[in-house]
Amino acid sequence: MSLNIPNLERNKFLAPFTTYKIGGPADLFVEVHTIDELVNALSEARRSRTPFFLLGCGANILFTDKGFRGLVIRNRANKIMFLDNGRVLAESGAIVDDLIEQCKNLGLSGFEHFSDIPSTVGGAMWQNLHFLSPDRKRTVFIEEIVQTCRIFTEDGQFRTVGVDYFQYGYDTSILQVRKDIVLDVTFQLSPKPKEEILQVIDANIAWRRAKQPLLAEFPSCGSVFKKTEGVGAGRLIDQAGLKGARIGGAEVSTKHANFIVNTGNARAADVLRLIKHVQEEVKRKLGYTLETEIAVIGEL
Repeated sequence: MSLNIPNLERNKFLAPFTTYKIGGPADLFVEVHTIDELVNALSEARRSRTPFFLLGCGANILFTDKGFRGLVIRNRANKIMFLDNGRVLAESGAIVDDLIEQCKNLGLSGFEHFSDIPSTVGGAMWQNLHFLSPDRKRTVFIEEIVQTCRIFTEDGQFRTVGVDYFQYGYDTSILQVRKDIVLDVTFQLSPKPKEEILQVIDANIAWRRAKQPLLAEFPSCGSVFKKTEGVGAGRLIDQAGLKGARIGGAEVSTKHANFIVNTGNARAADVLRLIKHVQEEVKRKLGYTLETEIAVIGEL
């Protein structure tokens, strides 16, 4: 594969770039820091018909032990610019937690609902990032604050689109169907006292840390399974008596059963075997079919 991409690396292990800390090598790997670098890497991959994967924070994915046959582009284009009338423009590699901190300091509300969720702006747009509202009675989605977005389309064109383009649902968007790439997004935020924004941030972080395993101690990809027929997957897995079930270094979290954690030396094969075991047991004991919501990337 001949690619005209500066700073291209070969046989780069992917585990350090994911929240799971699991993953074999990519044939080719590059870290981009500007939108121009991102577009060039994408264009070269498409021109040469090289399979590619665009990597942000590395959450909600599991790289296989054999790794990725192609090019992994780690997006670090992270410029943030505050515009007029409460608008902020963020490049797709910007970290959501960084946005939250800067918006809080300026008294701009909207991002604080997503505190402590590992995601870039691009990843947030891809999956319609969401979390419970402060009263825990509804779900707040990233689409609610999206104004416009600049994309690099699957046929190599630059377009500016509105939020309707993304056809958002729960964990779904048109980006999962089309191969368009988010370059930057303009968000519309609202003024709010810094102290009130901070209250929401603190409450969300406390809620998450009370109910979910800490990434620093128990690496994971986040939730593994989708809700099934309106029932939370974690509840079903718990009812099936599977908390603490373990294969190799992978374990069903004893804190939240919809998390499969890396206890320190897990391989992707361990996680995949444990996922299958959980699915079989929940089906056998409770009659529900669990579907995964994580993406398995690479050669099996």
